[in-house]
Amino acid sequence: MSNLGFYQTLTTWSKRVGGPKKLVGMIAVGGYITLRFGEVGVKKGIKIIKNKVTKKNNIYRNKGMVYDVIADGKDGSGLAFCVGDKYKVLECDGDSILIEKLGDANNPYFVSRDFLASISDYK
Repeated sequence: MSNLGFYQTLTTWSKRVGGPKKLVGMIAVGGYITLRFGEVGVKKGIKIIKNKVTKKNNIYRNKGMVYDVIADGKDGSGLAFCVGDKYKVLECDGDSILIEKLGDANNPYFVSRDFLASISDYK
C-alpha cells in the first residue's frame, strides 16, 4: 500500500486526460455546469411554490366576504337567489364553496364557483 494517497490518484487522472491543466479545466467546467443546472432547478422549485402559495391566498381572501346577487338564479339543488340577496363565503375547496345566504334559516349551502360567478360579483 502506498502512502501517496490522493496525490497518486490525481496524477493518474491527469495522465489519462492529457495533463494537469486539462484536468483542472474539466473539473472547473463540470462544476460550473452542475451549479447552473442546480440553480435552474432551485429557481423552478421556488416559482412553483410561490404559485401554490399565491393561489391558496387568493382562495382564502374570499373567506368571510359578503357578496351581492346581481342576477336571478337557481342552482341544481334548488337554492334560488334573487337580485338584491346577499351571501357570505364561509369556506372554499376547489370548485365547491360553502356559503351562508343572509336572511335564510336553512344555512349553510354548498354551491359551485361557476354558479356564484354567474349570479353575483364573486370572482
